[in-house]
Amino acid sequence: MSSHQYHQIANLLEKMTSTDKDFRFMATNDLMMELQKDSIILDDDSEKKVVRMVLKLLEDKNGEVQNLAVKCLGPLVNKVKENQVETIVDSLCANMMSNTEQLRDISSIGLKTVIAELPQSSNSLAPNVCQRITGKLSTAIEKEDVSVKLESLDILADLLSRFGEFLIPFHSTILKALIPQLASSRQAVRKRTIVALSFLLIQANSNAYNGVIDHLLDGLEKPPNPATIRTYIQCLASICRQAGHRLCNHTIKRSMRVLEQYSEQDDDELREFCLQACEAFVMRCPDAIHPHISMILALCLKYVTYDPNYNYETDDGDTGFAMDTEDDEYVDSEEYSDDDDMSWKVRRAAAKCLEVLIATRQELIEDFYRTLSPALIARFKEREENVKSDIFHAYVALLKSTRLTEDVTPDPDSMDQISGPTSLLMEQLPLIVKAVQPLMREKSMKTRQDCFLLLRELLNSLPGALGPHLDSVVPGISYSLNDKSSTSNMKIESLGFLYSLLQGHPPNVFHPHIPSLVPLVVTSVFDPFYKIATEALMVLQQLVKVIRPLDTNDSKSGFDASSFVGPVYSCTLQKLKVTDVDQEVKERAIACMGQIIANMGDMLKPELSVCLPIFMERLKNEVTRLSSVKALTMIAASTLRIDLTPILHDVLPTLGTFLRKNHRALKLHSLDLINKIVINYSSNFEPNLLQTAIVEIPPLISDTDLHVAQYSLTLLSTVAQRQPQALVGIHEQFLPSVLILVRSPLLQGAALNCTLELFQALVQTQLPGLDYHSLVSKLMAPVLIGGDMSSRSSTTSPSEQLQLHKQAYHSSAKCIAALTQQCSQVATPLATKLITDLQKRNDTEVIFCLLTIGEIGRHFDLSSIQVLPQTIIECFGATSEDVKAAASHALGAVSVGSLQTYLPLILKEIEVQPKRQYLLLHSLKEVISSLSVTPSGLAQLLPSVPSIWTQLFKHCECSEEGSRNVVAECLGKLVLVNPEELLPQLQQALRSESATMRTVVVSSIKFTISDQPQPIDVLLKQSIGEFLFALRDPEPQVRRVALVAFNSAVHNKPSLVRDLLPTLLPWLYSETKVKSELIREVEMGPFKHTVDDGLDIRKAAFECMYTLLEQGLDRVDVMQFLDHVQAGLCDHYDIKMLTYLMTARLAVLCPDKVLLRLDQFIQQLRDTCTHKVKANSVKQEYEKQDELKRSALRAVSALSQIPKAKKNQHLIDFLKSIKETPELSKIFEYIQKDSVTGGSEIILMDQS
Repeated sequence: MSSHQYHQIANLLEKMTSTDKDFRFMATNDLMMELQKDSIILDDDSEKKVVRMVLKLLEDKNGEVQNLAVKCLGPLVNKVKENQVETIVDSLCANMMSNTEQLRDISSIGLKTVIAELPQSSNSLAPNVCQRITGKLSTAIEKEDVSVKLESLDILADLLSRFGEFLIPFHSTILKALIPQLASSRQAVRKRTIVALSFLLIQANSNAYNGVIDHLLDGLEKPPNPATIRTYIQCLASICRQAGHRLCNHTIKRSMRVLEQYSEQDDDELREFCLQACEAFVMRCPDAIHPHISMILALCLKYVTYDPNYNYETDDGDTGFAMDTEDDEYVDSEEYSDDDDMSWKVRRAAAKCLEVLIATRQELIEDFYRTLSPALIARFKEREENVKSDIFHAYVALLKSTRLTEDVTPDPDSMDQISGPTSLLMEQLPLIVKAVQPLMREKSMKTRQDCFLLLRELLNSLPGALGPHLDSVVPGISYSLNDKSSTSNMKIESLGFLYSLLQGHPPNVFHPHIPSLVPLVVTSVFDPFYKIATEALMVLQQLVKVIRPLDTNDSKSGFDASSFVGPVYSCTLQKLKVTDVDQEVKERAIACMGQIIANMGDMLKPELSVCLPIFMERLKNEVTRLSSVKALTMIAASTLRIDLTPILHDVLPTLGTFLRKNHRALKLHSLDLINKIVINYSSNFEPNLLQTAIVEIPPLISDTDLHVAQYSLTLLSTVAQRQPQALVGIHEQFLPSVLILVRSPLLQGAALNCTLELFQALVQTQLPGLDYHSLVSKLMAPVLIGGDMSSRSSTTSPSEQLQLHKQAYHSSAKCIAALTQQCSQVATPLATKLITDLQKRNDTEVIFCLLTIGEIGRHFDLSSIQVLPQTIIECFGATSEDVKAAASHALGAVSVGSLQTYLPLILKEIEVQPKRQYLLLHSLKEVISSLSVTPSGLAQLLPSVPSIWTQLFKHCECSEEGSRNVVAECLGKLVLVNPEELLPQLQQALRSESATMRTVVVSSIKFTISDQPQPIDVLLKQSIGEFLFALRDPEPQVRRVALVAFNSAVHNKPSLVRDLLPTLLPWLYSETKVKSELIREVEMGPFKHTVDDGLDIRKAAFECMYTLLEQGLDRVDVMQFLDHVQAGLCDHYDIKMLTYLMTARLAVLCPDKVLLRLDQFIQQLRDTCTHKVKANSVKQEYEKQDELKRSALRAVSALSQIPKAKKNQHLIDFLKSIKETPELSKIFEYIQKDSVTGGSEIILMDQS
């Protein structure tokens, strides 16, 4: 401690003894500020003085000084040594017994502060403090003074929630003090006792836990008085919420019997507590409660309608009118409202319990629709607003569950699944609409908002289902938008629902309602609140698509849109002209006007001269330019061919400047707009005008952003086709960028296809410098000289040639082949030229020549070149692996163009050349892959299938694993060609005694499954079980490939395996366990190394589990799933990484279930984050541990986002521990920032 700090503290302590309360107040405040500084360090003497003074100030006569003194305790606890903390605790405990009420209160607040600030990481401080406090608190609880008792119970609950593990030795003492308090005459004492007891039983041993539960159940079976019954049921529910996972089946059976018995008693409060207890059991004990679900459901259905003081039957006939007059409502409320009526609490508890039942019991959704859904619909007429809201939320949970079960069957092949919950919901739809219709006109805002919430969820579950019921729904929307008493949120909710309604139904169903909807939305557009105006403009834009859809003929639809064009246009124009409005309103007005011109422009020809220049103004404004580009894109793409002449000459140069901006979305949309203008308006402007924009394209053609490059290439292709003169003098600027892109290792997929299309378009322009030979020479230049291919470029050294990535050779070869397709007469001469003297070239040139020959041969028959096959096969003997791979690819590719010539050759060579088998099989794979994707290719391939199949089966058991893998892929792809004949043959081979054969057969099934509908799908669904039952195979290798096939099926086509999950999941879970028989020791010199042969299988199993997460968990027992995820958290590095990802995903998919296991998750994640690598470990070990920490902290971040998770004490303490550890704190902050910015980037990309 520095002398300056010493004198400063001494000075403050002196002022604290002043008689002037202001001096004492300021000194205490300054002390608190000093203690909060990290730099302050107190010596022993100063510690004693500060502690003594702060404790003295707790007894100060001035309340404000006392409050500050209490606040000082928090930072003080972390600054002083252990013995001083004990002094503070002893003093506060003693003051709690004081006769002075004020001192008791301030001391109890002080104790709570100390408990909250005690560091958990300390070795002995927290246990010692717990030991000192516990005995005194237990004694205080047993005292007669109620206020002391209440404060003590409160503090004990805090202590148990934070330091439960340190109090285990004192559980018997605490229980002895707590149990009698359950019988206290004071309700507040009983409630706080219940809270403390619940926290205690989280950590209590089994005997103590079961003892308390038995005490409660015994008391309920033989109750001494009615108050005890209520207390014990509340206590049972509270224990279940905190530690329900520890309850055994027998206990739950007893509990349910008791709850059923007491729910029949004529006591509304008791019924409410019984239903709350049932809710807790359903939520926290999902497995054990299963046999009692029907009883709980019956109980809830009985009490959700329990309303003895009101007769609903009198309202059934005239519900709609009763709600329209305030007088009637007033009479109703006077007649039936009774302060003593507690029945609404019973109904609310029943509704909440039903909501939990629905959310946790996915497997019963169909039954719920038969029994529960009609009952809930009938209860929409509930008179109590809060209860009605809970009933609506229960039904929304049912709709969400329906959507969950349907989401996992997006494939057309699974249409048979519509007979489940969805069909039942469709049957009940008229009842729902009938029940909701009058409620949409109620005075209660909350009820109306709940109606819209339910209807929106209904649209999510049944898209387009409300079409026949619009006559019932639209007046409700109209009422909320016209009602002067409607709040802003109410109007936004109404407009949001109307938007969903318009978006999810065909336009023709709205035509009868357009006359009423247009004025409604137009009025909302002029609402002074910007959020309502924004939402209304969004709805208006959607309404324009409905009034005049571009994809239907006006005469066919029979709807006259002309009368609505004027009001819609003039309303939007007013908003478009205004500049001093919110940014959102500006953007929405621009988008809406864009839609109006695109869909109705032919009816607004006189107005275009007014409107289009405004777009031009907005285009030049930095804030609105992106929205303007999007709107103009809609207009330019319109089938109405709107006359853009007034602005076209200004738009193109402006868009050219946008291509220079560092704004990705703006560049993409500008390129798209220029493309649309060139496609539809190329005759309306001169080529030199287009050049002002094209000249900005070369820097955009780069592999740093392939998406922007793709748009740029597409635009250049369009220009070459529609207005080639615009390329004169410009192609020399962009062609080098295109050629550099061709040599990029990243060029593939859509960007590569756009490059090929560009070359084909350029060669067709017949412009100087863009002829076939010039372009081919430029493509060959990096490897060969364009004209004389027998010699190397004088400017290109071999070392420079080798710098090209092998993907560049593939891309260049494809480009040359694409050009050759436009000049077919040069195909054979070029291929002949390339194959000549192939042996004299270096490896790089050979690879390039082979790939180019292959790509040309894919499109042309090269069988006239006699030396071609033999020359290619000779390259199989090259020393370079890359040359071998290129030769293999080339042989397969040329076979595609001349199947009859080359396929027999490949099959023969496979038979006679065992050393070249792997390469020849790759050639065969190329043939099958290329021909099986088009109908014409299939027709060519089909006659040869039997001979290929026979040859492949001969090599299923070859010694090389690489060859077997290629055989498996070929078999799988061949089965797709002729599934009816070949799939049964695969099934037959599955019964082979050879494990190698079974491995290849099961592996081949993976290649028959794709994410697109295929003819094989029906057959595969019937037979896939037989292949996946290989999960029981005695050979680990067979089980591993079965897991890979299972993973592929779940990922690409879940409907194939959905019905098999109950059988397959136990086998999958068994593969996640470490198996000692697969672990062996290998001697490496003087060292012994442990090898786990089961690791690959476990990784495959966990990968499959992760895929199950992505596809939904509707048929998976989540609690059982969580068991295996938690086991994986303690496994090998690779598996830990997978399970951390799964934990983060589970936190989003099923947060309620994860909450039940949160303590265990946190403990395992804490172990990883606090693990220390041995000092003599290699660098890789440190890197692995750092990566594990990052992944674990990502999982922690996801867990902390679960609603209610922040109430979990273990998580609170772990988060605090992370913040106190600099290394972890830095990583955690980065992860949290990354998750926020990652989300915003996704949003930006969606917008673009």
